[in-house]
Amino acid sequence: MLKFDFTRKRKIAILVMLDSFLIISANIAAFLFMNPFVLITTNFFLLNTVISVFLYLLFGSFFKVFTRINRYTNLKEMIAIFFTATCQFFVDAIIMSFLLDYVYSLRFEVLTYFLSVFLIIASRLIWRICVEKQNEKGPKDRKQTRTLIVGAGTGGKILYNSFLGSKTAGNICVIGFIDDDPNKLFTYLSGVKVLGTTDDLSCLVEENKIDMVTIAIPSLSKKRLREIFNQIEPLKVKVNTMPSIEEIASGKVNMTRLREIDVVDLLGREEVKLDIDSIKDQLTAQVILVTGAGGSIGSEICRQVIKFNPSKLILLGHGENSIYQIERELKSKHINKVTQIIPVIADIQDREKIFETMDRYKPTIVYHAAAHKHVPLMEYNPREAVKNNIFGTKNVAEASKSFCVENFVMVSTDKANNPPNVMGSTKRIAEMIITSLNEEGKTKFSAVRFGNVLGSRGSVIPLFREQIAKGGPVTVTDFRMTRYFMTIPEASRLVIQSGALANGGEIFILDMGEPVKIVDLAKNMVRLSGYQEDEIEIIETGIRPGEKLYEELLLDKERNDEAVFEKIFVGHIEGYSLEKVMDFVEQLPENDLELAKNIVAFANASNR
Repeated sequence: MLKFDFTRKRKIAILVMLDSFLIISANIAAFLFMNPFVLITTNFFLLNTVISVFLYLLFGSFFKVFTRINRYTNLKEMIAIFFTATCQFFVDAIIMSFLLDYVYSLRFEVLTYFLSVFLIIASRLIWRICVEKQNEKGPKDRKQTRTLIVGAGTGGKILYNSFLGSKTAGNICVIGFIDDDPNKLFTYLSGVKVLGTTDDLSCLVEENKIDMVTIAIPSLSKKRLREIFNQIEPLKVKVNTMPSIEEIASGKVNMTRLREIDVVDLLGREEVKLDIDSIKDQLTAQVILVTGAGGSIGSEICRQVIKFNPSKLILLGHGENSIYQIERELKSKHINKVTQIIPVIADIQDREKIFETMDRYKPTIVYHAAAHKHVPLMEYNPREAVKNNIFGTKNVAEASKSFCVENFVMVSTDKANNPPNVMGSTKRIAEMIITSLNEEGKTKFSAVRFGNVLGSRGSVIPLFREQIAKGGPVTVTDFRMTRYFMTIPEASRLVIQSGALANGGEIFILDMGEPVKIVDLAKNMVRLSGYQEDEIEIIETGIRPGEKLYEELLLDKERNDEAVFEKIFVGHIEGYSLEKVMDFVEQLPENDLELAKNIVAFANASNR
């Protein structure tokens, strides 16, 4: 910090001395030019010079002329210099003409003023040009990356200007802009020509020997991004985008740190946005408990919830390391938050510990994300799925009811609909339990169903990345298989939004758009990793135990076409009494095969 302050003060001192020298030079030049024509005494010249420098430094401090970053000099910096010099001129003129008994020359004052403004602004522009030229050169052995920027709007201009002032982007040479607005065609933005539209990309890349295409349209929809990517992808050039405003504002990246296009960007659907006001009213200053807080969904729920300043955020999980990591992350990123972050190591199967935790902290809202979610693993371990997904959920739900939690929201899955597997069946039975508990009492119980979550621990994405990194093959169980997808932040926002919408007993469903073929997802990931499809083999391995070719969020009879929020629906799902559900569960056979068969049959019977 001391080093930074010293460096900054030194730069300010250099600017003060430079501007003072330029004002003195302007006075000397005006004196030498005007003296043959106008009587200007030496005393008047000397005193005017001293007063001019003093007044400029005074007004320069007021207009913050010396604390601006000169390598980004633009119109605002020039205006600040103009106002400073103008104020100095008028005050100087008043002092010299009325308060001092010397021969006064207005022409001398005006010439000095114009020379001062010209010299000082010129010094800033020369400095910016020198910095940009130096950055453009970069190291002698560094190859220039010939780049096209898609988007000749505000985003494109900001990105291009950030390249000019950045050392890290010194190897990027912007050849031109691309924009579909016909009014911008063949015009110039920051001195660089708009060469054509996205339809011209193929020709422009070939003609200009382009190495990289950067998409600089922050408002671009994911559907349109996918269309542009499909146009660029066959051209065998590097494709990336400028960082989002959120990434820049959070300090994660700077403007010149271009972001690779991720498979998430190509889903072609827009994420659901939150109703901030309703959520703020529900979460602010409340005690929030998240089970499974160390998992992919649970940890993201915690990241979203803490933004609304709850009084306490209880991170409950079975995995010591994962709870430690999310606790450390939240405390480091939200050091000035009023929220007290409390880690609790507990297994939801431990009924006594769950009740003890509820009694101690008395949460207002519970987000229940803890569950076993891997379909094939639960086929081999059905009893563990029952203990965790059914009995664990029952423990957390009944404890919530006993201690008057206002809202209980369970994270469910599309696999709970018409389930052929143990995992989906146990989650469907868990839905039955929480909806049955809603019949009486203060607590509002609801569940949220959504599809596969990109980037979660159980997602296919990490597997594909690992396989591609090894050079393939990429394994797809069946080329016909389709799935619904959403991102981790979107899934977590849906859970939080549902809690604000719940009246009790609902199962909320997200309109997830069109399902995605897993083999197409694999192909996109191969291309995004810089390979052609013939370089990384994609093979079919056969459906694993418990898997379905196609997932559904609801049966036809359960559908409700009226949205309760943007892209959020409530399914018409008949509830079961808790006694009937528990009578069945407690009489399950010891044999794993029979147990699995009975659970699947019972879960599907509830859908008929």
